[in-house]
Amino acid sequence: MSSTDAASARKPIPVVDFDLDGLDADKEVLLAFDRTVGVGQDMLTPLAAHHSADGVHSYYVLFDGSVTWGIPGAPQLMALHLQRDRDTRTFSFEGERLPLPSMAQSWLIHRGCPPDAIGLDPKLGPPAADEATRALERRLAGDGDHYAMGYSYTRDDPDDTLTVVALRALDERAPSPFRVLVEEVDTDAWTHTLREGGFDTKAEALHWCFSRLDGEAGPLPAVRPTAAATRPAGLPKGPAAHPPGRTR
Repeated sequence: MSSTDAASARKPIPVVDFDLDGLDADKEVLLAFDRTVGVGQDMLTPLAAHHSADGVHSYYVLFDGSVTWGIPGAPQLMALHLQRDRDTRTFSFEGERLPLPSMAQSWLIHRGCPPDAIGLDPKLGPPAADEATRALERRLAGDGDHYAMGYSYTRDDPDDTLTVVALRALDERAPSPFRVLVEEVDTDAWTHTLREGGFDTKAEALHWCFSRLDGEAGPLPAVRPTAAATRPAGLPKGPAAHPPGRTR
């Protein structure tokens, strides 16, 4: 299937409905919501959505089509959590712009969305090309709170459609404390791949990102295995460590 045929097969594009009729908020919340999603609502596509049975919570992974005309490289996805109070007829929200769907899913999961309820609509984006991509996306959705994002760039050039992301592990003892994620879209096959590399320093991670954007990067270096994975067979494990302030 050509990219043109694939694009035709993906229509029609759904319209996002935030279900806020009859609800209000204070001036500060209204202004923030308008700046975040209201002005360009007609350019938002819901890639995933979940609504709690009582209607109080809604979770969205949104694609913002207006970003392509804005600052080059800016994240094109938004994670949005809406909370409604039917008794007081008010609402509140949290939102975050993120470069990858799995990162948006992680952000929502760690704000109460059931992990199995925020899967992406398969009709609204290129599917994963292989199991390595699917496995990495599942891990990122669950463990995304283990990392802080330091840099991202999204390129929607049809000849080189990709997103690069540099992350820092919050646990300083993590192997390969700096990670790079690169998502590449094959616009002819209409599939995508996601890969991860490990780096010892921020400078090395950023250098690889910039080199990839220039088309000059080599292969991503492998993430160093954990100490448990490299322990010689037959040696007993030490007592489990519990990092301060972490429960997982």
